[in-house]
Amino acid sequence: MYFNTHTHLNSEQLYPNRDQFIQNALNHQVENMVVVGYDLESSKKAVEIAHEYSFIYAAVGISPNDCKDTTDEDLNEIEKLLQDPCVVALGEIGLDYYWEEVPHEKQKDIFVKQIEIAKKYQKPIVIHARDAYEDTYNILKQTAHYGIMHCYSGSAEMAKRYVDIGFEISLAGPVTFKNAKVPKEVAKSIDINHLMIETDCPYLTPHPFRGKLNEPANVVYIAQEIAKLKNMEIEDVARITTFNAKKMFGIK
Repeated sequence: MYFNTHTHLNSEQLYPNRDQFIQNALNHQVENMVVVGYDLESSKKAVEIAHEYSFIYAAVGISPNDCKDTTDEDLNEIEKLLQDPCVVALGEIGLDYYWEEVPHEKQKDIFVKQIEIAKKYQKPIVIHARDAYEDTYNILKQTAHYGIMHCYSGSAEMAKRYVDIGFEISLAGPVTFKNAKVPKEVAKSIDINHLMIETDCPYLTPHPFRGKLNEPANVVYIAQEIAKLKNMEIEDVARITTFNAKKMFGIK
């Protein structure tokens, strides 16, 4: 049984046919998943979907690429959503220096404010970091909380530093790409007890379906690749990563 820790069933590409994608995930033994928000509207939609299905959970938050006009009122709305019983984490939040659409200081301000909200309610945080791993690490170390490095694409050395301060490493489609040496090295070097699996669908479709729409069921291919890289049985990868996810999200 698989736990897909990061989906965007709330996205334009997946939301209209979400029932079909959810059923296909169940057919592939994906028994739990988290729908993750990236702005206020997508966070509300994540909660809505989680209310529709007992085995689906939500994360709410405002991502670094969507926080340019974020106000304290918006953060108050996120805080209200975080108190819903179906919401298991605050995210995705973090820093993204790749797109350069939102000033770094604004990103940091909204990031830290959301971490403080998560700490208030003792909920884990789901981290989006791109081309900003050092700054992200420094903020997380200073704020002293815990959570998940979502769709991790940094080095194995950096991943170990994140694990040391209370963060688990979640791997997505790139670990299956043939020439993706760094994610494969992360999968090999990080203890399975600190790994999780996700699709980040509809993005980053795993091999052999690259170029096609990604969906929650494809998390199986991430598990297969990790099993191969770690010389483990796929059943053990599924079982342990599911245990890790449930422990992180406080799901029994």
